Amino acid sequence: MRVRPLLGAAAGAALLLLTGAGAAPATASVLAPTGSVTVDAVGRIAADGTVTLSGTYRCASSSGPVFVSSSVRQGLSTARHGIGGTRAVCDGAEHRWVNTGRTVLGAFVAGAAHVEATLMELRTFSGLPLPTFHAVQGQDITLTQV
Repeated sequence: MRVRPLLGAAAGAALLLLTGAGAAPATASVLAPTGSVTVDAVGRIAADGTVTLSGTYRCASSSGPVFVSSSVRQGLSTARHGIGGTRAVCDGAEHRWVNTGRTVLGAFVAGAAHVEATLMELRTFSGLPLPTFHAVQGQDITLTQV
């Protein structure tokens, strides 16, 4: 077995680590996403299939636009239906969010459901907006007919 090619590869890897090429950018630690999102225990469903979900969120800083998105599923189905999106303000204070979305009539009924809410920021990396997640919360809720 030839040792020389392995030594060259190891030396190259060590050089990259020492020069910082493998390290994360310094701004990554400063802008590390932090936050929280909650889901209210009760959601609403209207006769026309419109679902309204709500909760709270908190985030302290962002470098791009931040949104609270939500999805709901019901019964044995694993399919989630997106229910609106709300622009978030990351000022360290707690804020309310309310998302409303029209679903296919009959897709949801009053009763138990599962909601997932996500606090997500669009950060620009190399000119591309990429999602950065601040918080995700899953919650069993009750949909009530309005």
